[in-house]
Amino acid sequence: MEYNGLSDQEVIANRKAFGSNAMGEKSKNPIWGILLEIIKEPLFIILLVASSVYFILGETTEGFIMLVAIGLVSGISIFQENKSRNAVNALKKLSSPQAKVYRNSKIVTIPTEEIVVKDLILVEDGNLIPADAKIIEAHDFSVNESMLTGESLSVSKDQSSESSMIYQGTMVDSGNCVAEVQVVGKDTALGKIGTSLEEIEQTKTPLQEQIKSFVKSMVIFGAIAFLLVWGINYYHSRDILNALLQGLTLAMSILPEEIPVAFSTFMALGAYRLYKNKVITRSPYTVETLGAATVICTDKTGTLTENRMELRAIFDWKMEEVQDFTESKPVFSQTLEYALWASEILPFDPMEKSIHDFYANLAIVDERAGAKMLHEYPLSGKPPVMTHIFQKENGEKVIAVKGSVEGVLDQCSLSEADSKKILAQVEQFTTTGFRVLAVGRADPKIETYPKTQQEFDFEFLGLLAFYDPPKKNIEKVLKTFYKAGIEVKMITGDYPQTAAAIAAQVGLKSKGDMLTGEEVMAMEESSLCQKVKETHVFARMFPEAKLRIVEALKKNGEVVAMTGDGVNDGPALKAAHIGIAMGKRGSEVAKSAAALVLVDDDLGHMTEAVALGRRIYENLKKAIQYIISIHIPIILVVLLPLVFGWEFTLIFTPIHVIFLELIMGPTCSIVFENEPIEPDSMNKPPRKMSQNFFSWKELSLSVIQGLMVTAACLGFGFYLMKTGQNESIVRTLIFSTLVFSNIFLTLVNRSFYFSVLKTLSYPNKLVPLVLGISLLLLVLILTVPALVTVFDFEPVGIKWLLTSLGLAFLGVIWIEAWKFFRRKKGMGV
Repeated sequence: MEYNGLSDQEVIANRKAFGSNAMGEKSKNPIWGILLEIIKEPLFIILLVASSVYFILGETTEGFIMLVAIGLVSGISIFQENKSRNAVNALKKLSSPQAKVYRNSKIVTIPTEEIVVKDLILVEDGNLIPADAKIIEAHDFSVNESMLTGESLSVSKDQSSESSMIYQGTMVDSGNCVAEVQVVGKDTALGKIGTSLEEIEQTKTPLQEQIKSFVKSMVIFGAIAFLLVWGINYYHSRDILNALLQGLTLAMSILPEEIPVAFSTFMALGAYRLYKNKVITRSPYTVETLGAATVICTDKTGTLTENRMELRAIFDWKMEEVQDFTESKPVFSQTLEYALWASEILPFDPMEKSIHDFYANLAIVDERAGAKMLHEYPLSGKPPVMTHIFQKENGEKVIAVKGSVEGVLDQCSLSEADSKKILAQVEQFTTTGFRVLAVGRADPKIETYPKTQQEFDFEFLGLLAFYDPPKKNIEKVLKTFYKAGIEVKMITGDYPQTAAAIAAQVGLKSKGDMLTGEEVMAMEESSLCQKVKETHVFARMFPEAKLRIVEALKKNGEVVAMTGDGVNDGPALKAAHIGIAMGKRGSEVAKSAAALVLVDDDLGHMTEAVALGRRIYENLKKAIQYIISIHIPIILVVLLPLVFGWEFTLIFTPIHVIFLELIMGPTCSIVFENEPIEPDSMNKPPRKMSQNFFSWKELSLSVIQGLMVTAACLGFGFYLMKTGQNESIVRTLIFSTLVFSNIFLTLVNRSFYFSVLKTLSYPNKLVPLVLGISLLLLVLILTVPALVTVFDFEPVGIKWLLTSLGLAFLGVIWIEAWKFFRRKKGMGV
């Protein structure tokens, strides 16, 4: 039946009258939310207290500078957080569910939020129903309403059912239907019980937990150090406010507030970069896991192959002959006719579309238009079949079945010899890489139809062989995975012979071992865990078996990525560390369960995604190691003169520390995020998920770097103090040495394996920009009289500055010798 649907004017009128299909927007301005989070940050509170102390002491210039610093720090945080949120919100819109509706006499796909009352929606197998609607026309339609009713069994519905309503958020199990929308948004049954499909509780990733724990420890340490320094200074000076400023300076230097900012920025911008590579991530934190994937479980159809499913051959049982369409012109046959009657009226499956096309081209008389469906049995059973009962225009009845060969043969009365002949033909097809369906018919004179199609006695008619050619780039894609140390396992519902043939054609590494779904389910857990290590091709798989394979791989310590597109893939996609749904042919259920969506169904984008995951992890690691390295000298320059009883104990004040913070924030968050992937990163095994960023093994080098920079700064300062230089000159040159060290540290930390000479050629335009700005600011502070006064500096000669530059260079460049030793020993990147 043809439908017109609403016109554009009717859509606007209905939206105005009944509202949109959104569950309700959050009224809170996101900027205010970000500001509230900033105000709660310890650094903001410290800056506010420091500013207040300066004003109380009558040092209004310093007080205003601290207020400006608050504005700058808040502005940078708002910019970065807003940029991150905008990227994530853009991705949410892209990954939001879509729906098919009739508009202006055409079927169009629109976001579900744009549906209005009286829209005609078309929902199909695997869709989530987008609004409460009344069925107008249904075919083989059943729906799972467990979200609302708690009942796990599917309910068959059509326009004549007692309840012909379908409800938002429920899932189409089989078939398709056209329905008219009755209620949208908050007025739907789902909206009334206050459930939103998008409100899924996010569990924190391992790295998030590590960062949270580390920052919490540093905040506690900072608070203790603050109280000690405040107390010691007050004991010596009896000046509570100046002592408080020294305590606050130390607390500011200890807080690593850049780390969580860098993490969220890296993840959000990483998710946006994924989108540019045609991979949509439902959560930016999936990026963290990508680079650690060790196994990719992929389905065959549409992932390794093109999902064309062209009918290539028909085996006619009565004639005992094969029509091979690659060798001869196809002719109409009874097998093709009954395959047509056993297919959907509006086909959405590629095989059924091919059947319809061949029927339309070969049938002498096209009888589809005048036929009426009397009864239908949805795809069911294990292995599955589907049965349709039609009445032709001339009154003749047809009962047709098609489906898996085993499923149809089990209900046919055949001798053992006949069954062997048929299975031999099946094997001949499958070893060529064909997918095979069996076709049969039942006696049309049956008056009473059985409750299930498994109760029919069928007459076997023949076989249909479909070929789905491998994608042109797939062999290259698999080689990239293997090079990166990632295993690939094929999990398919096809015959073992078909799976083996396609595996060989695409270059999938396999020793020949194969497991079927039944074998997987029959195995003990320990045996299965061992077997999945050795097996790379799994055939005749069904949802429960797929889930067992994923769980077994996880128990073996693998980080599992799993591709899927159907309703039944949902559990396995959810169970995998990285569920990957197909954007074009994937069901909404699969997309909802998955962490990633491949926009154009090209597995090749997963190699780019894994590379990006590794790049982001490497760069975040560099950023955190840089933060640790540069924080140590700031902390020790504030603390050690006091501990060792130097003549000058107040080297740095809050103004100096906040300036350094304004350099460090952009450096780590912008420069390192923009770094390219390390050479050979995709030629080494994945990292272990259990790896801890903040273990001594990971941070020891950063600590040593920080101590060496401290030695350069304080060693120079101690020499200056002992040679009679005043406090302002000591402060000026220690500060200059630290800024120079920051520049050198940024350059050498771009790789912990390749030399700085090599990394200078890395394409990152932000490196000269940010480091140039840092150097320019230092020059201004050292030369502009007003700034010299504010920072309590004193003009120094070029000789002293060159000495400061040289010492900073020596305090940092030693790491190049360590890198050279690593390369000489042939250690990994």
